[in-house]
Amino acid sequence: MTNPCIIAVAITGSVPTKANNPAVPVSVTEQIESTQEAFEAGAAIAHCHVRNDDETPSSDPERFARLKEGLEQHCPGMIIQFSTGGRSGAGQARGGMLPLRPDMASLSVGSNNFPTRVYENPPDLVDWLASEMRAHDVMPEIEAFDLSHVIQAAKMADDGRLARPLYVQFVMGVKNAMIADERILDIYIETLHRFSPDALWCAAGIGPNQIRVNEWAIARGGHTRTGLEDNMRLDRATLAPSNAALVERTVALCETYERPVATWQQARAILGLRAVA
Repeated sequence: MTNPCIIAVAITGSVPTKANNPAVPVSVTEQIESTQEAFEAGAAIAHCHVRNDDETPSSDPERFARLKEGLEQHCPGMIIQFSTGGRSGAGQARGGMLPLRPDMASLSVGSNNFPTRVYENPPDLVDWLASEMRAHDVMPEIEAFDLSHVIQAAKMADDGRLARPLYVQFVMGVKNAMIADERILDIYIETLHRFSPDALWCAAGIGPNQIRVNEWAIARGGHTRTGLEDNMRLDRATLAPSNAALVERTVALCETYERPVATWQQARAILGLRAVA
């Protein structure tokens, strides 16, 4: 295959702490440094959360603003994607950073079970987040934790609530949600293309599923995500020393399948994002 593979790096998330892995970047400064290393290793998208000083998750727009400014300075051209996930805030606070106009933002279009709670995405909030993304020229990355989320995203594109082409990320391996299964990934892909033929897709695996899902996605011509948010280990016995190490592992898989790694310029072109100087 000659089509470039976009690698996203989920640098910190809302759950991992330094007690789990000292390499998890928490402060804005640490996140900028970790992302720069991952960018230099081959990641074209930075999926971003912010934390309070005590490592708890936050949706503070001021922290997002400082992170965005630092990434633009130290990772010029890299695609900045903010999380609007439910662990960092409630209600419309989840989208309070969208006026900062990141290139992209995550958007979950339906609810599902998480390991210890329900991840609630009520329709009115989903519609509001989608409208805010349209208003501020932010491209959604649809996070699909269930097959119904794929169909709902296509429906939202059909009625104009989401722009085409869709960019859908299949998230596999979250406890109590969709398992990481290669045949199910094929069903995801087939369903997406049936309901939204022009859609683009990527896939992410949680914990030890990360490397497997990375390989399945790369082998099928899709894009993929890695990073310490989703997985803190290289193997059962070895903590990942950095986000860059996980990106390097993904780059090696691309080489195995003869997929070129997308530069930030190629990634912006593939996704139809606005150009940067």
